Amino acid sequence: MSKARVARKKPVMVLKLGGELLEQPQDLARVAKGIAALAQKASLVVVHGGGREIDAALATAGIPKQQVDGLRVTDAKTLDVVVAVLAGAINPRLVAAVRGAGGQPVGLTGADAAVATVKRAAPIVSVAGPKVDLGLVGAPVNNGTPRLLTDLLKNGYTPIVACIGATRDGQLLNVNADTLASHLAADLKAKRLVIAGGTSGVLDEQGQTIDRLTTRGAAAMIRVGTANKGMVAKLEACRAALKKGVGDVLIANGRQVAFGGLATATAPLPDCTQVVR
Repeated sequence: MSKARVARKKPVMVLKLGGELLEQPQDLARVAKGIAALAQKASLVVVHGGGREIDAALATAGIPKQQVDGLRVTDAKTLDVVVAVLAGAINPRLVAAVRGAGGQPVGLTGADAAVATVKRAAPIVSVAGPKVDLGLVGAPVNNGTPRLLTDLLKNGYTPIVACIGATRDGQLLNVNADTLASHLAADLKAKRLVIAGGTSGVLDEQGQTIDRLTTRGAAAMIRVGTANKGMVAKLEACRAALKKGVGDVLIANGRQVAFGGLATATAPLPDCTQVVR
């Protein structure tokens, strides 16, 4: 009988990075090293946003910023800026940093090879009550397992996806990064979704990190207004991912958490909230 050890199959993970983690050189270098380390332990897909850099570019162009419950209202001029910043600046910057850290990244958007097929998002009922049309914003649709991502993962690459999608007839649309990460985690049957940003998980009314939160608890926080505007989209993304079979979701402080250990880490973790069914 052969004594050869059978290699364990790496778990699939999706890591969503807030744009605030990718602006400063020291933050970018730390994140890049963490991605390279985590990709050694998991089949990893990274999704990133870039909200503050988009805001700055809009201000430079004299285009007003509009957001509802953490979701960007997007007209045609805003969409042009979103695409330029995400696909033209942040994505290649992150890809280059991960490559420099020893990883094997591949830069993509959701428009590439139907990674994220989307439709125009329906108007939403805001937490404040009114119904709002988000404009040129995409909602991911069920398009089966994203073959490009699975092929890249099988060959040892780390897809890094900017949160832009395309409709079946070729219309580019802005997609909330939390929403896209949740959708891809479900499509890839991920063991874990990590949403990393600049805050220490989900905070209670006293400003303390909640170690563990159920989907029912998350819904209650949204309903009563305990969750702030930026957290609403994250909690909705958590609920959607868990409903579709993702193992758990970690909402983490990306400046504090050790990315390399997230494939096997169990809660509670410092500066992190675990969201479960």
